[in-house]
Amino acid sequence: QVQLVESGGGLVQAGGSLRLSCAASGIKFSDYGMGWFRQAPGADREYVAIISGNGDRTYFADFEKGRFAISRDNSKNMVYLQMNNLEPADTAVYYCGADRTFRSPRNHYEYDAWGQGTQVTVSP
Repeated sequence: QVQLVESGGGLVQAGGSLRLSCAASGIKFSDYGMGWFRQAPGADREYVAIISGNGDRTYFADFEKGRFAISRDNSKNMVYLQMNNLEPADTAVYYCGADRTFRSPRNHYEYDAWGQGTQVTVSP
């Protein structure tokens, strides 16, 4: 059974930082690109950052403006999202997804599995 479990969300003030973690099991982790997506109330799910199976390719959403970084540790089946200089607009539930095909990983519908999400709330 594939399991993805996010952690690290919380409440921070604008300008603060959070580091999200996603622990994967039930897959050969290095065969999967991993993505972070987020969804705010009433909004569509959007990609935040993506990393290929071996970590050599990454993608970042334009709204990040260099504030975020994605990384992975294949020896631990973990993927991380470091978020700095957070803004109230970053408030959302953040989801970790696993994408085997990695053809259009910016599209959430390509993903094979999702975690349950972790809430990030940024206050002004």
